[in-house]
Amino acid sequence: MKRVLAAFLLLCPLLAAAAPAFEELSFEEKLGQTLVVFVDVDSAEQVRPAIEAGKIGGALIQWGNYSLEQTKQLITKLQTWAAKSPHKIPLFISIDYEGGTVYTPITLGFDYLPTNMMLSAAADEEGAAAIAYLAGLELRRSGVHINFSPVLDVNNNPDNPIIGVRSFGADPSDVTKMGLALIHGFKAAGVMSIVKHFPGHGDTEQDSHYAVPVVRANAKQMQQVHLAPFAAAIKQGVSGVMTGHVLYPALDAKNIATFSKPILQDLLKTRLGFQGLVVTDSLDMKSATAYCTIAGCTVRALESGADMILLGRYIKPLTVFGKAAQEVKEKKLQPRVEEAARKIFEAKRQMGLFDYEQIPPAPSHKAYRTELEKISAKAVTLVRDQKNLLPFTPPSKKPTVCAVFFAPARFSDQLMDLSKPFLAKGWNVRSYNAALTPRKKDSQRAAACAKGADLLIVTSLQWADKTNINQKNAINGLIKENKNTVFISTMSPYDIKNYPEAGTVLATYGLNRYVLKTAADIILGNQKAMGKLPVELTGK
Repeated sequence: MKRVLAAFLLLCPLLAAAAPAFEELSFEEKLGQTLVVFVDVDSAEQVRPAIEAGKIGGALIQWGNYSLEQTKQLITKLQTWAAKSPHKIPLFISIDYEGGTVYTPITLGFDYLPTNMMLSAAADEEGAAAIAYLAGLELRRSGVHINFSPVLDVNNNPDNPIIGVRSFGADPSDVTKMGLALIHGFKAAGVMSIVKHFPGHGDTEQDSHYAVPVVRANAKQMQQVHLAPFAAAIKQGVSGVMTGHVLYPALDAKNIATFSKPILQDLLKTRLGFQGLVVTDSLDMKSATAYCTIAGCTVRALESGADMILLGRYIKPLTVFGKAAQEVKEKKLQPRVEEAARKIFEAKRQMGLFDYEQIPPAPSHKAYRTELEKISAKAVTLVRDQKNLLPFTPPSKKPTVCAVFFAPARFSDQLMDLSKPFLAKGWNVRSYNAALTPRKKDSQRAAACAKGADLLIVTSLQWADKTNINQKNAINGLIKENKNTVFISTMSPYDIKNYPEAGTVLATYGLNRYVLKTAADIILGNQKAMGKLPVELTGK
């Protein structure tokens, strides 16, 4: 941690230039400061009128297949529009930079971020902080101020369809330790962390994008398991907390957390003493719109204690703003809007948004990738090796290995590093990248690759709990037909239960070139597996 925090001294902002006076803002401008629009390179023009009118306070950059240069150009364009507004207050630029299911290696031009579960498996707090710090430097270089990360949900439900490897695992203490490491790392880089999804989304069986999840833990379980990481982060001064669109009967039987005064006011602010920004999850999710329109949900969230409102995608911000402003006035909620807007305004001042002469940090790509390689090597876990297949001893002087990957094509540039340790030892290497949902031709080509090979390596990729039946059947067929098989779970380790016949199993908790090279080195005996399993697997 010392190397991370020491570098923070190099990034202390200069004295801020004179900021606009908050008291001079109109009610409409104050309400606008609480609203965050979703934008990408292709849709930005749709929100331009609202930004130039001063009725938007922030933007959430959406993932897409864009270059880093395009991302920087987009952010510059957004801030240029904000500078044309009556108050000229810069936008808070935010991002969902988690790793795993929320991020892939070719989106927005930023470096691949390891999943939280991968970081937890490596059990290296110093390394995790360094990863966050170096990644955070690039965010700040690009004009990003806020990262909606880390996820502090304790994933103790194997059937959770949305969290999975976004969580550090099933142990609250592990989630707390690794979560704090990321928070400190991002903070050292000058990036605000907004932890999520308060008060915990780990023990759900529904995806809040499509339904209203329910956490049925009692008050004691909530306190000891789900709330513990959030409480620790609050004590450490975390900048913000994102609310979960989840129902917690033990805390509030009627309202999801985003619309719950008992949760946001009584629990979060009073009991836990949180004074930072309370941010909603996206209001276009079904778990929110089941209760209200986007405008109605905006008002309901503000009334319940939220400060920053994520409006979601495909909305007309001026229309939402107008309806929300009218309802705020009808309910006489202007003091609550004033409180929320003032907190956001002060956060912008503290982050140096009114300092127009800040020097951006130096590029950190090379150092980042060095840290990523180190932590990836520590994360790969040997889940089981029932017949002591590893390290694998080849039966001939010129052995052949076949590697069959079930993975999206966007990961193809990462896959070939599995071959390098085998090629270095003189092996013949064959490989096939099958579709994530394989068809008959994929199974045929995979079988042809495996035929006659001395060793078969087959990888799965499952995002969370939802089993891909085609993939499951294809992989089990390969395992059945090939004696010397190493199975690698490359994303959610919960999918290991689908392959009981796999005698030798490795888990990587994410897919990048470094974990695949490490897996090959473990198979060949070049190194031992160092990772620990962050969750419990029944029947492993």
